[in-house]
Amino acid sequence: MNAQTQKISLTGPAGAIELALDTPVGASRGVAVIAHPHPLFGGTLDNKVVQTLARAFTQSGWTAVRFNFRGVGATAGVYDEGRGEADDMLAVVQHVAPEAPLALAGFSFGAFVTSHVFERLHTSRAIERLVLVGTAASRFSVAPVAEVFHDATLVIHGEQDDTVPLQSVLDWARPQALPVTVVPGGGHFFHGQLPLLKNLVLRHLR
Repeated sequence: MNAQTQKISLTGPAGAIELALDTPVGASRGVAVIAHPHPLFGGTLDNKVVQTLARAFTQSGWTAVRFNFRGVGATAGVYDEGRGEADDMLAVVQHVAPEAPLALAGFSFGAFVTSHVFERLHTSRAIERLVLVGTAASRFSVAPVAEVFHDATLVIHGEQDDTVPLQSVLDWARPQALPVTVVPGGGHFFHGQLPLLKNLVLRHLR
């Protein structure tokens, strides 16, 4: 992502997990762990939306940690339909932010996994921000977001997403009265709109 990106590896439930760390200028506000899209459809920690999320966090003073799910890149293991991937993300959180202020973010399949990691963590430790982009609600059972956390949550979706229809995300959000930020004309990968996506996240992180 940039010349300062640090690649490291840690041992997770299925073996090695590959990580990329980007640090902010000055003191870090905390650690943001960011999950990538579907491993079986080309999703990696280098996905452009994931990199955009990382840039927004580092510009806002956070240390951004991207990681490859099992079976991707140098991460060991095989695809596990989100269950093992959530365990991977929890292992990353425990390693890079055992006590530091924590934010969670994910794109597409990664947003689905992030929702379940948030559900498992938020009662036992403070999570300062939750960012879900292109949430794969039409393809997976996305966990609800606790009402007390709605103000700290940003859900972004493209109006013309043909991978995950906007309607499916609204159907997930409606029973929770959870707001969804819609990018007019936006597709699943926000082609041509990544600067706008970054600015929406920057605004949320202020």
